Amino acid sequence: MTIRHLRCGDTVLPLGERTLLMGVVNITPDSFSDGGLYLDAQHAVDHARRLLADGADILDLGAESTRPGSTPISADEELSRLLPVIERLVADGVRCISVDTSKADVAEAALAAGASWVNDVTGLADPRMASVATAADALVLMHQRPTTAGEVSDAVHYDDVVAEVSQRLDDARSTAVTAGVHPDRIVLDPGIGFGKTVDDNLVLLAELPRLAELGSPLLVGVSRKRFVAALSGAADVEERDIATVGAGCAAASRGAAILRVHDVRSHRLALALVDAIDRIR
Repeated sequence: MTIRHLRCGDTVLPLGERTLLMGVVNITPDSFSDGGLYLDAQHAVDHARRLLADGADILDLGAESTRPGSTPISADEELSRLLPVIERLVADGVRCISVDTSKADVAEAALAAGASWVNDVTGLADPRMASVATAADALVLMHQRPTTAGEVSDAVHYDDVVAEVSQRLDDARSTAVTAGVHPDRIVLDPGIGFGKTVDDNLVLLAELPRLAELGSPLLVGVSRKRFVAALSGAADVEERDIATVGAGCAAASRGAAILRVHDVRSHRLALALVDAIDRIR
């Protein structure tokens, strides 16, 4: 299976010509690096426009924090944050919008409002999500190994993290296809930082070519994550962004088709070189 392009509203996103960038818009009070900055709908819209101007190909709007220890919210609350932003962007002609949610009800309403992609960090924990996503231009399935009550996510053990992540992603993809999602619309995300140790994250990034053998485009999100700070010694968000660019370039050169990032401009500048070098091979 080799997918040549993805659709996002009226936009065709070619794969392989350059690394695509998904810009993060957190419409939350408690996300780990920018919680509260864009909770106001107009602030979120303004930020989204800046990301597009900086070179984002896709906007990823999330209204519920997925940071460790965050408090879950209802679908109604999630939609009250999300829909005003989607509606204003769509009114401005923006259609390349992904909704970052684990709830099928939220995904369904967001797609009806004009979003194009569904980004499910739970990999179809909601049994309705796959059928809802048949209306999306793309479904991103992320690996997130469930933890038991009281278990620290960093303590989860894998005998072979690449093999286990590959198998779970393949299973989630099969579930989505059975529900009616076209295989060419599925994007896979190894879930860097979700229930993995620093070493697990490094192994997954180093072994991205093995994950690419699954045949679906790979999305990788390392932006500002704890392991980036742990390895680089980054002391603040600005330094994490610098270190993130290094990790993102490594992921792109190993087969990541899409990077999910907060700092779009720095990645766009750096990836211009990475992509040019990779085209020589």
